[in-house]
Amino acid sequence: MSQRAHELLEQSDFIAGYSTYIDLIKDTIGNKNIISTGMTKEVERVKMAIDKAMSGTTCALISGGDAGIYAMAGLVFELCRKKKLNLVRYGSKQKIDKAPLSLEIEIVPGIPALASGAALLGAPLTHDFAAVSLSDLLTPWKKIEKKLDAAASADFVIVIYNPKSKKRSWQLGKAQEIILRHRNPDTPVGIVTSAMRDQQQISITPLKDINNAEVGMQTTLFVGNSSSIEYLNFMYTPRGYAEKYTF
Repeated sequence: MSQRAHELLEQSDFIAGYSTYIDLIKDTIGNKNIISTGMTKEVERVKMAIDKAMSGTTCALISGGDAGIYAMAGLVFELCRKKKLNLVRYGSKQKIDKAPLSLEIEIVPGIPALASGAALLGAPLTHDFAAVSLSDLLTPWKKIEKKLDAAASADFVIVIYNPKSKKRSWQLGKAQEIILRHRNPDTPVGIVTSAMRDQQQISITPLKDINNAEVGMQTTLFVGNSSSIEYLNFMYTPRGYAEKYTF
């Protein structure tokens, strides 16, 4: 977490978040008032957080990684717009309307899995990349297929979120099939689980073998492009310096 995130956790009256993430920061938040819900209860959780903030208290809504990347910040704006709340950016010179439907908001940047996982692997995202989630709980699978095919055909490094869960076991195999239409079977794929947490695991495997890899909801995959290289248990993607300069 950033120093700003630590500061706001200390200043907040309420902490709202997915139960697993609350557990990860329990030593940081001490005896704070907690709003905690399980998986698929995101809407209820965010509604409660907004209600607490609207009541005059300060509420920190936490997410894993970065709040704006596959996380809760977008849903906050969706619900605030539906409620027609007057939002004021924290730290701006805009005067806060004292009317009941005004809310001061700050989105604190975090370290997403695509950044922490890439750092552990080496430098797989040095060139253009795309991020795609395989979770079809909110996005139709046909749309996910189109995104994967487009990213693979354009030779992007592809960061895959939510590759597999207990209820979603076939999507990764289908994603592998789509990407293999455009990539060499021996393309390196970095596999990072629980990046920079206690259960951290890092490995690199060929694209042809990823469907057999041990992955879950805390795993992020980094599918190399046509230039990506595995080197001494690290993975990197050249940006093109060798073609432009002599070294």
